[in-house]
Amino acid sequence: MKVILTVVMVLGLLMASMNVDIAAHESNETDVHIEAHEKENIEICTQNLMAIGESLQAYEEENGDLPEWLSDLHPKYLADSNILICPSDNNGGKASYAANVDPKMPVSYGYQFHPAYKERKTEDRLVYGDGVPLVRCRHHNISPMLHCLNLNFAYKVTQSISFWELAPEQLYETPEAAIAALETGIQELPNNERLSQYVYPSLASLYIKVGREEKVEDLVSLFKSIMNSDDTRDSLTLGWMLEMTNRNEEALQLYKKLEAKDPSDRNVLRKLGEMHEKLGNSELAKEYLLKVEPASALVGKLVPDFSATDLDGSPISLADYRGKVVLLDFWAVWCGPCIAEMPNVKKVYDTYKDEGFEVIGVSLDFDEATLRNYVKENDIPWRQIFDTPSGEASLARQYGIRAIPAPWLIDKEGKLISYNARGHNLEKFVAEAVQAKPVNE
Repeated sequence: MKVILTVVMVLGLLMASMNVDIAAHESNETDVHIEAHEKENIEICTQNLMAIGESLQAYEEENGDLPEWLSDLHPKYLADSNILICPSDNNGGKASYAANVDPKMPVSYGYQFHPAYKERKTEDRLVYGDGVPLVRCRHHNISPMLHCLNLNFAYKVTQSISFWELAPEQLYETPEAAIAALETGIQELPNNERLSQYVYPSLASLYIKVGREEKVEDLVSLFKSIMNSDDTRDSLTLGWMLEMTNRNEEALQLYKKLEAKDPSDRNVLRKLGEMHEKLGNSELAKEYLLKVEPASALVGKLVPDFSATDLDGSPISLADYRGKVVLLDFWAVWCGPCIAEMPNVKKVYDTYKDEGFEVIGVSLDFDEATLRNYVKENDIPWRQIFDTPSGEASLARQYGIRAIPAPWLIDKEGKLISYNARGHNLEKFVAEAVQAKPVNE
């Protein structure tokens, strides 16, 4: 089941990429919400990245290639090893993912050109140009749409979401620069599979943003000529570009064909629901929403109780938390969006824990040691359940969880407020819920 969740989450990234521009527009958050000390940390981190960039340039000039690891810069090219530690990194440079661990010394920053990533990032550079991240910092909660500081191959620092492929325009100073990079990528690698996943829809969105709508039609025609019509992913990309040009009926028919081929494909069902909503078919839209998110039927209703054991071996259930606002958080250390959201969850917990807000983590990790290490190293204070990988005892199975993160927010009476309480909405929902009085008072 966990493999299925992983696949669904990755496929869901494509759907997220199709909506990222709209979300960025609707959630036009600035850094006004960032606390003063975090602003200072971001400034220091930016300076660190610039210093690392200068060291990388010096290393490359002398050796003809970039180093295997950032630690190779010290001490010859980077005298002060403290520059390799982000001031917001509470783990002191201990990476959460084994593949990212520098073998020689603690390093906070994710080096994108180390041996395991080098081939992939070289290809990314051909597709996206020098805006591709070379060194990344994920320790800052900059805003709901900006999670990372990036030092790119042009040795400039940019801000972006964690999965930059979903919004590559964030890597460039202007939309025009992003357009030029993506157009070059299409010319250089016309059959690259990453183009169909991300570049075509991103470029179409940018054309619309700068008032070059006529170019989208040309892009649609080009994509039709190279796409694999048997590939659902390619067809979804085509459908989204059709929607961009208001060819909604054509897109709807395309999604219907995909549904006939695989009636269980959640990405297709989600698009059908969105299209029916857009075309005014509200009842059909609701039907498809229920197919994609069965939890939507529980909103405003009592969440079924569970009985489990936490990491300390103590019994735990929802009934134990009645009278409190609870975030039942289905997550895993291997889930990038889950980890990106963790600082926000900790912030909201610290703010409202004395007002009756609690968190229960339900981990879908593959081994318990990984979970325990992450919880300890990141000072996660709330109770955790290591969910049973399979069988009827699995809480993920019990609650119909098909993809993570799946943060369920439950009110004092045990009713579901939201099955996707994330980002700035989490604090908004929690603030309202802790102030609400039970109906029987």
